Amino acid sequence: MIDFPNHSRSYDRTRRAVRFWGHDSAIEASFFIEEGALKRLQPNGDSNELGFLNAFDSHRDLICAAAAKAYVRGSRGSYNLVAEDF
Repeated sequence: MIDFPNHSRSYDRTRRAVRFWGHDSAIEASFFIEEGALKRLQPNGDSNELGFLNAFDSHRDLICAAAAKAYVRGSRGSYNLVAEDF
């Protein structure tokens, strides 16, 4: 089962997404939530790095629930969450 104990996150300009990490025992998986998904969650938020990080922080529980649903143990090293996941 994946868990998200590490609250660190960062904005990846190249991927236009916020990156965060989950842990399944000793396995670490990277997750990316795209700008479009963050805009869907917080439509009136600022469309810049700080705005996307704030949207992530405001909806962390919902985002982590969607990430847990997308996660398949050992399947891949990273997962992308898009607007349709919300």
